[in-house]
Amino acid sequence: MSSNSILAKFLRFIGIVLMAFTGGFTLLGGIGTTCAALAPTRYESMAELAPFQWLYILFVLAGIAIGGWGVWAAIKLIRGTPDSYWMSIKALTAGVVVGGFHIYASRMLRGKSMPVDAVVYTTILTLAIFLFFKIPYIWQGVDFTKAKGNDNKKTGGAAAIVMGLFTLTIQHTMGDTHTWDGTNYADAFNTSMTVVGIGLLLLGAGLLIGLSYKKWAVIKLQVQE
Repeated sequence: MSSNSILAKFLRFIGIVLMAFTGGFTLLGGIGTTCAALAPTRYESMAELAPFQWLYILFVLAGIAIGGWGVWAAIKLIRGTPDSYWMSIKALTAGVVVGGFHIYASRMLRGKSMPVDAVVYTTILTLAIFLFFKIPYIWQGVDFTKAKGNDNKKTGGAAAIVMGLFTLTIQHTMGDTHTWDGTNYADAFNTSMTVVGIGLLLLGAGLLIGLSYKKWAVIKLQVQE
């Protein structure tokens, strides 16, 4: 498969967007676990976690660290650095292992584990796709180090927009699993999430507009010549 084929470009697009989304989702999941880690006795459904508060504080720290690792891996994929693929694999594997233990602990202690399930299932899907990429014929085309810079920048812009939209709507998508006594705790960081979400949308739009303008300028110059 050629690295410039439509299929290769599409697969790289899927890989980068999924990696960025998974990293961001894991990061937000780590932040969201603070409700169970810092004040479990405030919620009846979390009271069983109180003796293991230290464990959930570790889950918060691990989620934030692995999420940041995943986002950094996505940035490296966009840049096409030699270590970008294996960094992605390592971050995803860590997310599955830690997230799997988080699910197990929560189900044992309080009988349910949402919303961490959604984060882990997303991570497993992304890991499976990245392992699929390593099939020799597929890898010939997907290899992120061989991609043209502008193609990856477009994908980076799309990934930023996807994460911006998710950040702005997370209080709705995660509301059912974060509502206690009529309060939606997924909306607890509304101002911060709004600022970050809008920032990501502007970043993504800026990248796409900038690349489009550059392409238009090149075409215009060629016509004039």
